[in-house]
Amino acid sequence: MLVVIANNLPPAVRGRMKLWFVEPRANMFVSGIKDSVAKKVVDYLHKYCPPESGLMIFNSSNTPPGYEIYGLGDTRRDLIELSGMPLVIEKSPSPVIQPSEMPKGG
Repeated sequence: MLVVIANNLPPAVRGRMKLWFVEPRANMFVSGIKDSVAKKVVDYLHKYCPPESGLMIFNSSNTPPGYEIYGLGDTRRDLIELSGMPLVIEKSPSPVIQPSEMPKGG
């Protein structure tokens, strides 16, 4: 399975994606294409999408943890790897205040 989430795709790329994928929401595409075709789609997206597209691609995999995550441009989410597991984290809108940095009342 391949899931593609984008901030904004070029019209030509979005039209082409609609040939292979279901688009349940704007700029979100889901398909059960084979791995060999999925690689071609990922290569196509990297070739024809500018960084402003903000791509996040989830691809099923036969190796642990069972999926791969690719990103291109500003995805509005951060991609990290923790103990070999790729994860998506929310970007914090403001810096987190540590307990040691909190003002002390008096």
